[in-house]
Amino acid sequence: QVQLLESGGGLVQAGGTLRLSCRASGKEFSIKDMGWYRQAPGKQRELVAGIGPRGNRYYADSLKGRFTVSRDNPRSTIFLQMNSLRPEDTAVYYCRAEGNETIMTTPRPFVYWGQGTQVTVSS
Repeated sequence: QVQLLESGGGLVQAGGTLRLSCRASGKEFSIKDMGWYRQAPGKQRELVAGIGPRGNRYYADSLKGRFTVSRDNPRSTIFLQMNSLRPEDTAVYYCRAEGNETIMTTPRPFVYWGQGTQVTVSS
């Protein structure tokens, strides 16, 4: 089973920056799509940004220009650089990975989520 380990969350003042990381680990897997979602208190989980199978980057329209997603393929790691943070960016940020893994010689597709990392932006 593929595991996702997120890091980089924390408390920052408005206007500050944070960089989140998410590393996938496991045996015999390949990742097609990897991205970030967030969930604020009382709200639904929403897309932040991600990188698709052809390396195409996609973003929530409201976050373009402030957030940048990148990926280190050899290390199966995705990053989210967040600049000019605002109090409304406060949320738990989740990593999501979609791909294929081999279990007992049987290939199967997967979608896994990380446990989330808290980002708090103070005004």
